[in-house]
Amino acid sequence: MPNMVILAMFLFLPLILTWVVSFQAATPLGSRGWVGIDNYARLFQDAIFWRVLFNSVVFTALTVPVSIALGLGLAVLLNKSLPGRGLFRTAIYLPIVLSNLVTSLMGLLLFNEGVGVLNNVLRAIGAAGLPWQSNGGLAMISVVLMTIWTRVGFAMVIYLAALQDIPEDLHEAARLDGANSWQQFWYITRPLLAPSTLFLIVMNVIWSFQIFDIIYVMTGGGPGNSTSMLVTYAYDQGFGPARDFGYGSAIGVVLFLLTLIMTAFQLKSPRRVPDRKFHRTHRKGSAPGRAEQLATPPQTTGKIS
Repeated sequence: MPNMVILAMFLFLPLILTWVVSFQAATPLGSRGWVGIDNYARLFQDAIFWRVLFNSVVFTALTVPVSIALGLGLAVLLNKSLPGRGLFRTAIYLPIVLSNLVTSLMGLLLFNEGVGVLNNVLRAIGAAGLPWQSNGGLAMISVVLMTIWTRVGFAMVIYLAALQDIPEDLHEAARLDGANSWQQFWYITRPLLAPSTLFLIVMNVIWSFQIFDIIYVMTGGGPGNSTSMLVTYAYDQGFGPARDFGYGSAIGVVLFLLTLIMTAFQLKSPRRVPDRKFHRTHRKGSAPGRAEQLATPPQTTGKIS
């Protein structure tokens, strides 16, 4: 019961109020009355809104697959008995435990045009510094790189837990049937990691559409809205010079609906079980059919050794 009270106060009530305010002409001095769907109709005529929506889609398309793929690669590598693997795991996971403000300030220190570490290194070797803040493309690259760095550790830990729950009997059967390391990964490991991959896709898409800290600290949405996202644009409209709470709330509602639709679509997408090609290619000697018969999705315990 206490949990429901907390959820109602800090989640459901603000969400309902946001919907209500989105139908009003609201300012810091209070509501000036109901305007119906005028705030939503204004979105379709707002060129900046479409620009930031495009930026959000591009940002999501760049950060989600790269961070998940790198996390998977590192998890497979650090799941082996390597010297110092505990140290490497800690170093890769460290950005997750740091606050978003700290990682954003680190990104600003790296990519600042005037005194940034990267530009100082380039100047030291005789090259010209790059316009990380004044060039829209480079500004987007800088925030994408910092975002990927902060998320790789989370993906690695999720995949490590899933990898260590895959029975070793499956790989042993595959090796006895003549499968090489790549075939074992593609036909056994990859399908059994599907639930973890789905979870990471959903979480990363939500995080990408809700990105704020890194954008606000590193670029402020500039130059010329080239790195502004839906959240930063809603914030600027609601708490910037315009103080248009109604329009900012409408942008927030659209963001909520987009995130909800994409999450529902991903959860409804078919989940693949161990690939049926596994059995067919075994006839050609390229993958072990016996291992496929043993392959069943494991129950993840979350323990990492």
